[in-house]
Amino acid sequence: MKMIRRSAFLLVLVLLSTPLLSGQDLSSYRKFSLGASLAALSKQVGQDPLRADLIHQRPALIQQLRYWPIETSPYSARSESVSQVVFNFYNGELYKISVTYDQEATEGLTDDDMVQAISARYGTAPRLYPDIALPTSTDEYAPAEKIIARWEDAGNSVDLFRSSSLNSFGLAIFSKKVDAQADASIAESMKLEKQQAPQKEIDRQKGEADKLEAARLKNVKAFRF
Repeated sequence: MKMIRRSAFLLVLVLLSTPLLSGQDLSSYRKFSLGASLAALSKQVGQDPLRADLIHQRPALIQQLRYWPIETSPYSARSESVSQVVFNFYNGELYKISVTYDQEATEGLTDDDMVQAISARYGTAPRLYPDIALPTSTDEYAPAEKIIARWEDAGNSVDLFRSSSLNSFGLAIFSKKVDAQADASIAESMKLEKQQAPQKEIDRQKGEADKLEAARLKNVKAFRF
């Protein structure tokens, strides 16, 4: 059963990649392309752009949109191997696509199996020995993932990694230039948030005190013994 599942998964990836083998376009994944606007991408996945999570607002707008592909019929020739896709936007522009593969769909697959499968879409890529850490730009406390292989050109990079927290494989497709800009913006935003934290706490406490005082004055007038 595991061998059948593995063969089916590899076949799915090959079938999905066949139309684009010759181009080796590293700026796209399936029907999604880097540089797309939040509005256009949201339309593609059938979601409201307002559902995008606001990660940081200054000095640049950083947003995330999560997408869960619809599971296909068990009788279909193609089964869905992707569990979740996270789209990252920099000032409204898609700069990174993070794919998490389903654990059951990849059960038993080795790192080399995955490299071979992904290479059918993006071309040959060397394995990285030892595995290198993939930084997580939106969460400074999140554990780094281990990159298994990397496909890259002058402008874009595709990283195959194994998620230590989810015990599954993942794929990150991103623009090198915009990813660097986003990382710098996120770092600056976190610095500003840290600097402003004391004043925000003072303002929060004052707001709660004012609200409590307003309720006290109202109840002083209305209270009946």
